[in-house]
Amino acid sequence: MTLNPALRLRRAARLIVLDPKCRALMFRYDVPGRPPFWVTAGGECEPGESFDEAARRELLEETGIIADPGPEIAQMTPQFITVQGEPVQADERFFLIQVDEARIDTSRHTVTEQALMTQHRWFTLDELADWPEPVFPENLAKMIALHTAT
Repeated sequence: MTLNPALRLRRAARLIVLDPKCRALMFRYDVPGRPPFWVTAGGECEPGESFDEAARRELLEETGIIADPGPEIAQMTPQFITVQGEPVQADERFFLIQVDEARIDTSRHTVTEQALMTQHRWFTLDELADWPEPVFPENLAKMIALHTAT
């Protein structure tokens, strides 16, 4: 893992939420001045919060689902510009959650999420691998296939 010490370290829990058909929940961000992109649920850890705690909190806030996020299945350390315009060095931990139905509640979204997360949908692995808009992480379909019996 190579980290850039010149950038703020942004610790985040990312949630790969799968429905019974092994479709992944993704959120579309429309940030002014940037092309639209799709990401998994999740977000930055609060001060003093563990990745597991952040995963549980973000799952509830972004999807309305109360569940154990399970074990961490992957870690990535990308550098990117946040939706607020801040360049960061990320430490992202991924958790895989399988749910009983493809239904979520977005009523707990923050003001920023309400403004920028304009859509959500459930993607098949084939759609993730070949979607015309950017999907992050780019290798999400492979991550899911590696950790599920599809």
